[in-house]
Amino acid sequence: MEVIFKIIRQQQNSAPVVQTYPLEVEPGNTILDCLNRIKWEQDGTLAFRKNCRNTICGSCAMRINGRSALACKENVGSEIARLQQIQSLTNTANPHLEITVAPLGNMPVIKDLVVDMSSFWDNLEGVTPYISTAARQIPEREFLQTPQERSLLDQTGNCIMCGACYSECNAREVNPDFVGPHALAKAYRMVADSRDSTTENRLENYNEGTKGVWGCTRCLYCDSVCPMEVAPLEQITKIKQEILSHKQKADTRSIRHRKVLVELVKEGGWIDERQFGLQVVGNYFRDLRGLLSLAPLGLRMIAKGKFPLSFEPSEGTEQVRSLIEAVQQTKSEV
Repeated sequence: MEVIFKIIRQQQNSAPVVQTYPLEVEPGNTILDCLNRIKWEQDGTLAFRKNCRNTICGSCAMRINGRSALACKENVGSEIARLQQIQSLTNTANPHLEITVAPLGNMPVIKDLVVDMSSFWDNLEGVTPYISTAARQIPEREFLQTPQERSLLDQTGNCIMCGACYSECNAREVNPDFVGPHALAKAYRMVADSRDSTTENRLENYNEGTKGVWGCTRCLYCDSVCPMEVAPLEQITKIKQEILSHKQKADTRSIRHRKVLVELVKEGGWIDERQFGLQVVGNYFRDLRGLLSLAPLGLRMIAKGKFPLSFEPSEGTEQVRSLIEAVQQTKSEV
């Protein structure tokens, strides 16, 4: 079948343009196979990253039909089927079979599908993604772990640093201080590692302002696009739980974060982000410095179209509220 590939091409510091390439393909061809053929047969100037072609290295991450994915993992047949399903749900029709390929988001473009990942790696370094020096100083034998201790590292250890979660992160788009879901997933690996000796310092670092776990907007995009099922949002939540278990003061920002989250969900079924920031960071309008700190972030959200101007409760709010209240009552009885 003939598929038209619409590739978003861009030179550094220039506006992007769409270039189309018709290609005869089989449904089982991967997107990377098709890009290779376009480069070899039609346009040798097309730039993209690749390496292993076996869904392991993460080099070929890019946006395919609007979502970040690995070009070596996604194939033509599944992409066409997904687009046709979307068209049937939205009552739109396109007689042509088209696949759009674009560079990753939240990172500047170097050329075509190649992005500058400096911020990605810098933010990873910011969470100190390696075992503490003191824990590594074992002169006579290896550092043994039980199978149970090692199993805590399995999920986060699968991360291949492809950048898909970072590309789709809404928090990263509006908050340049936020380190990103990839870094915090790796951060939890360090928190959970029995060989590390700096857990307290790590939790203080990850608890700071909105650059750590409290900068996450819980949009779930990171989990939905991760090709290795690392579930970065799940790891961020685990760090929050560790922070909360180490905090004793009743009125810290992290404690408010948990309480306000529950109360807003009870009230509306999902979170009214406008109230969330004011109540958690602004401490119900009592923390003027906290309120002022939200102003730059709020302006960036408005500029990016990420600030909700209104809020409507979700369907099933009553059921959500009754479920939360039942859990709270059970806890109080225990």
